[in-house]
Amino acid sequence: MRLDKYLKVSRIIKRRTVANEACDQGRVLLNGRVARASSDVKPGDTIEVRFGTRLLTVEVVTVQETVHKEEASEMYRLVSEERIEKESGED
Repeated sequence: MRLDKYLKVSRIIKRRTVANEACDQGRVLLNGRVARASSDVKPGDTIEVRFGTRLLTVEVVTVQETVHKEEASEMYRLVSEERIEKESGED
């Protein structure tokens, strides 16, 4: 499954267009590498997403095309969630 679609279906990011933009801006890492929206996601992969001053790291547990909202969080396992300081020079 495409990374942008996985982020949307798992509800890590609410909209696919926002997930696509995050990938384009280099704020999403797949297995430690900057990932494109079209990157393939499979169980066992690690995804890191930077939301402003938060860094969310999850491990992919399952990949499903559709899932109920209540079950979306079962698609991944939270590895860590931390606050990061903005780097000097960033606005």
